[in-house]
Amino acid sequence: MIRKLRAKFVAICMALVTAVLLVVLLAVYYSVQQNISALSDQTLRRALQEDSFTYPSFSMDRNRVLLPYFTVNVWGSTAYVTGGTYDDLENTQILSDILAQCLAQNQAEGTIRAYKLRYRLQDNGLYLRIAFVDMSMEEAMLARMMGSYLAIAGAALLLLLSISIALAFWSTKPVERAWQQQRQFLSDASHELKTPLTVILSNAELLERTALPEAPGRWVDNIRSEAGQMRTLVEEMLTLARADNAAPTVFLTEVNLSDLTAETALPFEPVAFEAGKRLECSIAEDVLVLGDGDKLRRLVSILLDNAIKYGAEGGTVTLLLEKTEKQVRLQVSNPGTPIPPEQLKRIFERFYRADASRGEKSGFGLGLPIAAAIAAEHKGTLKAESDQQSTRFLYTMPMKK
Repeated sequence: MIRKLRAKFVAICMALVTAVLLVVLLAVYYSVQQNISALSDQTLRRALQEDSFTYPSFSMDRNRVLLPYFTVNVWGSTAYVTGGTYDDLENTQILSDILAQCLAQNQAEGTIRAYKLRYRLQDNGLYLRIAFVDMSMEEAMLARMMGSYLAIAGAALLLLLSISIALAFWSTKPVERAWQQQRQFLSDASHELKTPLTVILSNAELLERTALPEAPGRWVDNIRSEAGQMRTLVEEMLTLARADNAAPTVFLTEVNLSDLTAETALPFEPVAFEAGKRLECSIAEDVLVLGDGDKLRRLVSILLDNAIKYGAEGGTVTLLLEKTEKQVRLQVSNPGTPIPPEQLKRIFERFYRADASRGEKSGFGLGLPIAAAIAAEHKGTLKAESDQQSTRFLYTMPMKK
């Protein structure tokens, strides 16, 4: 949880910083582009007024940038280059193409992308006067400038990423300390409660065997029942505490999930029968995985117990085990009242139980969280779906390579 919190903190910080830098870069790009466009427009206007002039220039990265230009007078079908910094354009095919594209646009100003030129046209009645200015310098300077700015922005992002990570660790230290204390308390409390509960159960059994008049059987039964429930709760809390502490409690070995699932489902058939339901199994053969057999057996047991417990009276609980090329898919489904979406989102929360509309059932609300923890330990996923047809729990995990 702490890792996710830190990652979320860093992600939010970096997203905000990136957004700010992006806005700044776009603003700078737009500003410089407008300045260079204004310079180009100034060059065009002055070129239309006189054939020879000292045309504008500006400095960029300590280099003097000049905008090449040329002017053309068009008399009917005849064109003359009247000035500028271009050489050998007179009576060339290039000039003809440029003028053709310019006049085809039928606009007083525009661009000719094929030749990277910006133009401005002036109609003097007897002839047309057109000024052209080179855009390639403009584009090159913009690209060069933005390349420098992007490099600076990248370096700034790396620096800010380091600062964000440091801040994430610093700001989450109190949360991490509290979380560790909570996990330690849960683990310690589970260990401390387990021993006296075992003693209580042992004494209850001794009392039952001696059958003393002072200790009626029903009292002994009550002691055993309540102590048994407490021991179950403590064991489940201890299981979750170990999962939270990321203790290496899973020992991966080759497991035949087909045999394991069949063996686990067998004792649930009479349980389902007594509950007025049927249990149907469809198990693919020789499904091999790497995992902890005891924990996988417990996962299957939790899902079956949950399905039988909450399935509709007279309905059929279905267990399906199948394999694909790379994954194993286990599905346990039961008909019954659909779980509302707001409850379905919380169904894997600890101590959470569905409302009374699904019936008052025994349990502590820890079974499904334990199943989810086991699934995560095996690099698998466990999810729940519910609709009018059935409620389904789907577990997938990698197949043994």
